[in-house]
Amino acid sequence: MVVSPQPGPVVVRAEGVSKLFTVRKDNTLKERIVHAGRRGRTHKQEYIAVDGVDLEIRAGTTVGLLGPNGSGKSTLLKLIGGIVSPTRGSVLTRGRMAALLELGAGFHPDLSGRENVYLNASIMGMSRAETTAKFDEILEFSGIGDFIDTQVKFYSSGMFVRLAFAVAVHTDPDVLLVDEVLAVGDEAFQRKCMERIARFRKEGRTIILVSHSAAQVQELCDRGVVLKDGKMVFDGQVNDAVAALRDVLEGRRVGEKPPPEPVKPIEVTRIEVLGEDGERRKSVEVGAPLCIRVHVRAREAMRTWATGFSIDTPTGQMVLASNTDRLGVELPAIAAGDAHMDFKIESAHFGAGQYFVNANVSEIIDIDTHVLMQGARFTMKGGPQNLGTVAASIRVS
Repeated sequence: MVVSPQPGPVVVRAEGVSKLFTVRKDNTLKERIVHAGRRGRTHKQEYIAVDGVDLEIRAGTTVGLLGPNGSGKSTLLKLIGGIVSPTRGSVLTRGRMAALLELGAGFHPDLSGRENVYLNASIMGMSRAETTAKFDEILEFSGIGDFIDTQVKFYSSGMFVRLAFAVAVHTDPDVLLVDEVLAVGDEAFQRKCMERIARFRKEGRTIILVSHSAAQVQELCDRGVVLKDGKMVFDGQVNDAVAALRDVLEGRRVGEKPPPEPVKPIEVTRIEVLGEDGERRKSVEVGAPLCIRVHVRAREAMRTWATGFSIDTPTGQMVLASNTDRLGVELPAIAAGDAHMDFKIESAHFGAGQYFVNANVSEIIDIDTHVLMQGARFTMKGGPQNLGTVAASIRVS
């Protein structure tokens, strides 16, 4: 992560910001005429999209807005960008702001791509002369080619995003707002976008990003803000923010531990991540050997038992799992007390990022199983050549 050595000035300040929308239940003209003469507002419902958010963002930081669907992420981003006005509170910003909020936002469907470049750039504060000077760079970055003179209503979603992002990053913004658009387009273009965002970070620009991809947020951001039902429930270091997001998605209060399970005849007590030398590891290099040590405690002697492990991304996506039954290993009888089992991974080829380790144990596989979730955590270190949860050695010939 790239963190500014000196905190910059505040470029975004939200003070007690709330946004209410009125949702009408009478969607037809007939229903509206019928309700027009009635008192009361039973045909209307107020929906609070953002509820009393206080937020400060300093220059040079990259902030990820996280949360489940309907949590208010996109609305907060629109409030920051001035696209919508707050119902209560205030939002103060400084510097040139480029907003890439919705697919094709600011594009007129009946105009060509070329005409829309000038239109969109002017909305973002660029003069016609400035746009002309950068037009070739915008076209090359977008990869649209000859389609630049085609009406954009004939564009695919990927072409929309390519052109819109190309315009946004060439307006020389102080603050760049990005809402989920990096989920559209091919992998090569996504990588190009992330490289441009990384360059912006090095140049000390401010980026505010909404994404459902925890891995993307971890790669790009140095701070995470988690929203739930319009309220901000966490603001801090990005890895902790991803853990807080998982709490929200699993229906827990942030930082709350899962409820205790009933007592089992054999339980997992802890999990360790070890290196080839048997020492504990908090970080592992891509391709290095890895050992998952599962510590268990039997309440009484047991003739049979089985254990297993899984490795997840911060959002709970399983990347690797196995157990003694799948490996064809029959464990010897276990005495009452503590014991452990080692699962040795000869070469760990996970993509760079953070991972959680879970483990389970039972007397008979999948019956009366005790599970310890997120008993260990480690970071996989790797270069920028790969994206995703799998790392591989790639060369071009």
